[in-house]
Amino acid sequence: MASVSAPQPISAPDPQDSGTETSDRFRAKRDRILDAAAQIINEKGLRGLTFVSVAELVEMNTTSITYYFKRKELLAAATLERSIEDMLDAVTRSAREATPEARVSRLVRIVLDNIAEERTGTRPARARLSDMRALNEELRDELGVQYMNMFRQVVDFFDVPRGDKGREIAWARTHVLLDTLHWCRIWISKYSVGDYDRVHARLMELYRYGYATDDAQWAPATLDVQDIDDSTDEINRETYLRAATVTINERGYRGASVERIAAFLNVSKGSFYHHLDGKDDLVLDCFDRSYGRVSRVQRAAMALPGTWWDRLSAATATLTEVQFDSRVPLLRITALTALPREMRGPILRRSDRMAQRFAGMMIDGITEGSIRPIDPLIASQCLVSSLNSAFDFRRWAEHRSDPETAIRLYSQPLAFGLFGR
Repeated sequence: MASVSAPQPISAPDPQDSGTETSDRFRAKRDRILDAAAQIINEKGLRGLTFVSVAELVEMNTTSITYYFKRKELLAAATLERSIEDMLDAVTRSAREATPEARVSRLVRIVLDNIAEERTGTRPARARLSDMRALNEELRDELGVQYMNMFRQVVDFFDVPRGDKGREIAWARTHVLLDTLHWCRIWISKYSVGDYDRVHARLMELYRYGYATDDAQWAPATLDVQDIDDSTDEINRETYLRAATVTINERGYRGASVERIAAFLNVSKGSFYHHLDGKDDLVLDCFDRSYGRVSRVQRAAMALPGTWWDRLSAATATLTEVQFDSRVPLLRITALTALPREMRGPILRRSDRMAQRFAGMMIDGITEGSIRPIDPLIASQCLVSSLNSAFDFRRWAEHRSDPETAIRLYSQPLAFGLFGR
């Protein structure tokens, strides 16, 4: 494995008397502040993170908080940085295993063990990374470098042939693996900690073999699904929906301000309020539009002739193409974790219904023999996660020889497994 030097942390200054009782107290208080910030980010997103809310949790005054972190953005960045550091530690430990499969299995085990400790209260929760996009550009880029440092070490998990082709396969596998592990923090709440061993086994079954049978071929039908018309430059509610979706995907819920959405269309903030009542209503419409599009694709695929593998691969290819063609993408599913709590529940339930429809297609395929016997509930959540995160891989897709190749390479890790074919 290639070694990568550790980046300099985003953090408060170290106390002068490093290694003394004073420095231990300093670090202990700083850790308490970061624990509280992670709890608030997970519950309310970066939008809900304030010095006052942190001070209340740690029973300190806000002036004391500013001694450790001069600005709220620095506190947010340090909290998210700690999540990346934890993931990097897990990756470094997993990289010591002898084979690609053993490395992935070890990484999944560490992630699940950490989540279990967080749920049982034996370990402070770490902040989810979905709001990292909302930071200012300098901090976001600095954390992005650290995340990519970790990402590249996971790329090295896979013993693929040297050269561009092998590397692009490893990058697709890594992206799918990490995004499905990030998303599992959401759906795993449906399972008790005592079931985590089974979750590990079923995830590894999916990562090892995929959901396609050994004789399945990747030749998805093209679905002609009526979609959003982006042929006009007229400024209306439709164009605002498109602009908000792209901006939220790139900047997160908090970072997609009214000003940024308006600037995307090169119009004024006043124009925004001429067409819309407010940002939250627009965000809800974006989710509704995205989920409606997914449902139309799913139903069109279910109406196709052939096997359930044929139908599932057609839906997967179509939705991946939507994400790679970033003019009118689907809204990232992870954006819902940063929504206010009162908005989050109904959207998450609709997301679950979308995953359940994929699970139903898999169950029907298992029954007829065209889908490998896997856990359809876990596999469908992983599929939804990979489809939504495909937006982040669109620039990778642009450098493939043609769109069909990009879609096939990106879809293979879940369809056929991370380690072969």
